[in-house]
Amino acid sequence: MSSVSAPRRTTRLTADATADPKAGSSAHEAAAPAPRRALHKGQQTKATIVEAALNLATHIGLEGLSIGALAELTGMSKSGVFAHFGSREELQISVVHEYHDRFEQEVFFPALEAPRGVARLRALFDNWMKRTSIELDSGCIYISGAVEFDDRTGPVRDALTASVQTWHAAMRRTIVQCRESGDLRADLDENQLLFEIHGLILALHYEARFLRNEGSMQRAIDGFESILARYASPA
Repeated sequence: MSSVSAPRRTTRLTADATADPKAGSSAHEAAAPAPRRALHKGQQTKATIVEAALNLATHIGLEGLSIGALAELTGMSKSGVFAHFGSREELQISVVHEYHDRFEQEVFFPALEAPRGVARLRALFDNWMKRTSIELDSGCIYISGAVEFDDRTGPVRDALTASVQTWHAAMRRTIVQCRESGDLRADLDENQLLFEIHGLILALHYEARFLRNEGSMQRAIDGFESILARYASPA
């Protein structure tokens, strides 16, 4: 997969971060303070554009994004927005990266405080549900993006699939730890359990966001508890 197709820093879900991002750069930065300040300002401007683009994409989808719309929202010129991305496609990919980063911060990393096993799996699901409850009023980039790009090829689709696959890998690893710790059955198929848990989230979006069915959140919670009970190790 090319570098543009994979989400920025997705390896944080699958590997330890040991590198110091500041190491080896101080000498060069001290010698050129003006470019450093300019770069910092440029990064802030780009972050502002991505923030506006993400808010817009959650309501109208990635395909609804345009350089012109972002210029109007941010009060910038079209050429100013274009200078930070170079193309509409790069803008869309930046939004996917930003969404993925926020998903990590809200769902994955807080769950690491729970001990390995069912406690951590439950924490992951609880955090996922909290984020989903908020997205019912706006939208989920992973879900809307799948609808928009499921039958396409290209870097935007690659970025979306890589993000979801990275999240699935983290969930799958947590499920395996549940099996290894004895919390869940030894014959557990981690791919099947992941499929069922992910299915609850997808069903919740459809039932609550599209059909507006009351009680959908509780049904998803009850469904998760039923899954855990079914796969629990024999007493």
